[in-house]
Amino acid sequence: MKFLIAMDSFKGSLDAVAACHAVARGVMSACPSARCDIAPMADGGEGTLDALLASVGGRHRSAMVHDPLMRPVRAEYGLLDAPADGDAQNFGDIQGIEGGPHDGGLRAGGAHSGDHAPRAMAAESGRVAVVEMARASGLQYVDEHTRDPLRASTFGTGELIRHALDDGAHTIIVTLGGSATNDGGAGIAQALGARLLDANGRDLEPGGAALARLDHIDIARMDPRLAHTVFCIAADVTNSLTGPTGASAVFGPQKGATPVMVRQLDDALGRFAQVIERDLGRSVAAVAGAGAGGGTGAGLLAFTNATVEPGIQLVATASRLADRARTADVCITGEGRIDGQTAYGKTLSGVAQIVKQANPRIVVVALAGAVARGVAAVPQTAVGSPDTAGGIDSLVTGTGVPDGADRSVSADLYACGIDAAFPIIREPQSLADACRETADNLAATAANVARLLAAVADADR
Repeated sequence: MKFLIAMDSFKGSLDAVAACHAVARGVMSACPSARCDIAPMADGGEGTLDALLASVGGRHRSAMVHDPLMRPVRAEYGLLDAPADGDAQNFGDIQGIEGGPHDGGLRAGGAHSGDHAPRAMAAESGRVAVVEMARASGLQYVDEHTRDPLRASTFGTGELIRHALDDGAHTIIVTLGGSATNDGGAGIAQALGARLLDANGRDLEPGGAALARLDHIDIARMDPRLAHTVFCIAADVTNSLTGPTGASAVFGPQKGATPVMVRQLDDALGRFAQVIERDLGRSVAAVAGAGAGGGTGAGLLAFTNATVEPGIQLVATASRLADRARTADVCITGEGRIDGQTAYGKTLSGVAQIVKQANPRIVVVALAGAVARGVAAVPQTAVGSPDTAGGIDSLVTGTGVPDGADRSVSADLYACGIDAAFPIIREPQSLADACRETADNLAATAANVARLLAAVADADR
C-alpha cells in the first residue's frame, strides 16, 4: 500500500516537513511493508517558504529589516533552485492544475490578469525568490500587550522584497498569511519607494489607520526594478479588501482589533482603494484574495505587476502532487485545526481536491489537532464564508452568525474530497502539552489509520 503524506504545519509545534515525517513514522510502525511518499504542503500562509524549498530546492537568505512595529529584526526569505528541464512546466505553470479548489476564482488577478505565472519556470537558479510576509510582519512579533493593528506595518516585508531584488530575483513569490498587519500593503509600497501623502504633502506614518488621511500617491521614486519583475501572490484566503468579508472584519479581531478599530480600519482601507484607483488606475478592492495578509494582496496588485494564485495550488504544482497521487492508494493530509475556513483555500481542502481529481479512487484522510463541531454541516453563514448576511457591524458584533451555530463552521468538509477526519489528541490535556506531544500524537493516529485501512484491504481480498 502506498501512502502519499501531504501535511501542512501544526502552528506552534511542528513544521510541515516534521509533520510529514511523524505521520510516516506512524504508518511504517503499523505497516512495515507500506511505501511512504512525503510532500510537505502549505497554503500561502506561514510555512510556505519552507514547503517550497523542500519541494523545489534552494537556500535561505536573511536580512535585517523592520518588524510590524518598526523594530529591527532579522528575517529570512528564500531563493529557489532552477527546476530541472522535465519539471519546469510543473513548477511554473500554475494553470497546470485545472478545476482545483479555486479555479476561476483567485486567478482573476483583478488589475493585473496577465499570464505572468508561467514565466517563473524559465528563471535561472536563484532568480526566483520567495518572500513569506510572516517572516518580517508576522504575529510572532507581538503579544496581547504590544499588538496594535492600527499602527502595524508591512514595511519589513517590502524590505525583504528589496533584498530579493538585490540578489537578482526576476520573479518573486510573496506568500500571505499570519501577519500582524492591517495596512493593505501600504508599508511594502513605502519600503519600495512610494510616497503616501496627506493633504499637506506629508508622508503618512506607518499603519492602516493612517490611510484614512491619504490624499494622493507619488510613485516617482519607486524602485525601477519592479517594472521588470514578475510578482506572484500566494494567498490562503479569497477575501476581498473591504466589507463584511474583508481584511478588517474577518481577520482584524485576531490581530487585536476591537469592533471600533475594525470599522476604522475598514474605512481606511476603503480610502486607500479609492486613491489607488484614482492615482494609479487600478481597481483592487473587490479582487478575490486582495484582503489576504491584512489587505497586502491589494497593495501588491496596486504597486506591482502581480497576479494572485491559490497558495495551495502553487505548492502542489511545485511538488507535482497530482502526478504523485496517481500511483498512491491513500493520501494523509492535515494541519493544526479543521474548521469553517478549511474549505476556503486551506491546505486540506486543496490537497483533497487535487489528489481526488488526479486519482478518484484514492482515500483521503485528514488529521488535525482539533476538529470543530459540525464540520459536516452547511450553514454557509459563518464569518468569512461567501454568503455572510448583514453588514460589517453584524460581523464585528457577532450578530451575523445564527443562534446555536458553530461560528467556525462554514462549509461541508467532506464535500471537499476528504473521506474521513480525525483529531489526534488521545486524552484530555492542556494546549501546551498537546503542542509538545504533536509528533507522537500524529504518529499514533496515523498508525491506527494505517492499521484500519490494511485490515479493510485484507478483508476485501
